[in-house]
Amino acid sequence: MIVRRGMAVALTVALLATGCAAQQKGATQQEGAAVPGVTGTTIKVGGVLTKTSASGYSTKDAEIGAKARFERANAEGGVHGRKIEFLGAEDDGQDAAKGDAAAKKLVQKDQVFALVPVHAPNFGGAAFLEQQGVPWFGWATGPQWCGTKTGFGYNGCLAPKQGAGSQTWWGRQMADLLGGAEGKSVYVQTSDSSGSKYGGTTISQSFTAAGFKLAGVNSGLPAAAPPPDWLPYVDKIMTSNGGKAPDVVVSVIAGTKFNVGLYSALKRAGYKGVLTDATSYDAAILKDPASAQALEGVIAAPMFEPFESTAPEIAQLKQDVEKVAPGTVLTQHLAIGYWAADIFLDMLDKTGKDLTREKFLATGNGSYTYENAGFGRIQYPKDHSEPNGCGALVKLENGAFQVAKSMKCFDNVPLK
Repeated sequence: MIVRRGMAVALTVALLATGCAAQQKGATQQEGAAVPGVTGTTIKVGGVLTKTSASGYSTKDAEIGAKARFERANAEGGVHGRKIEFLGAEDDGQDAAKGDAAAKKLVQKDQVFALVPVHAPNFGGAAFLEQQGVPWFGWATGPQWCGTKTGFGYNGCLAPKQGAGSQTWWGRQMADLLGGAEGKSVYVQTSDSSGSKYGGTTISQSFTAAGFKLAGVNSGLPAAAPPPDWLPYVDKIMTSNGGKAPDVVVSVIAGTKFNVGLYSALKRAGYKGVLTDATSYDAAILKDPASAQALEGVIAAPMFEPFESTAPEIAQLKQDVEKVAPGTVLTQHLAIGYWAADIFLDMLDKTGKDLTREKFLATGNGSYTYENAGFGRIQYPKDHSEPNGCGALVKLENGAFQVAKSMKCFDNVPLK
């Protein structure tokens, strides 16, 4: 009886041990399978864009750019044997609540590993993604990107806080183009939106850091629609430099209609100086003769190497895009999607085959550096709180865009 009882105990212990081992094995398998969006052969991602909006503003082309870059990566065998399963991008309609809902859908329902690309000025999903530890890549145009551990702008944080690094590249590139800034003045025109006003502060400092004299900053322009009469704004500009016109006028206004109106009015008033902005590098402008005429001679300031460049990286971008979307017109939004995807792929590669979100974020926030002639350089975690300091200049001349200054990076200065 004792022997039988001992055998029963031994058998029970053995069964328990076997059960524990099975449970441990099952737990290990669950852990491996529980990495959201990751299998042995795929990594699932999706994006959030402003594809439609009441104003007509759209970043939908970023989806083509990201797809083109992912398709090349897949054709080359993927990253550590895993191919990118790209779900495309949700549309937030330029509404913060819809952006938050889109981010939650991608994470909770679609089970993506990361959000790529995110290119939406009013993106509302930042807090959720940060809380969930989900990486997201795109154009860091707003403060919701800055100070996070999960949001990776392809050009860093464009809304630094006071005391953090602020870009000088626009002013310095312009100074180089004009043969120096000494004795030259600049006037900055913004709208009364918070984003435009903020841009006026950082861009004004970019030009003064390069040696330009600040003739004035005007943030009184209504943001909702172009004014019926541009004369009051033009009069201020034309007399801002001690009664004379400034050498350079910088427009920090979102929307081609605004810039066409402002530039046309300035030219009618006899302005002969330099006009520059961040948005006029747009092929759609060339389709409208009136817009093309108004923007003739304007120098745009993209934060990526222009499509007209002879750099091998741009030739590769064009080839990639042509494969997935033949005949596509190259746009700024397309480039942003492409380079956001490119940085994501590089970070994946540097993380290694043993992939989790925690390890991926540790790579991205652990002295991560990546340089590419297409967008300059990116350094994290530093660029969670400041811009990458890189940009190029493009001039519209005789109805065609030309590279005025190729991509170059400059040191930032503390924002005052």
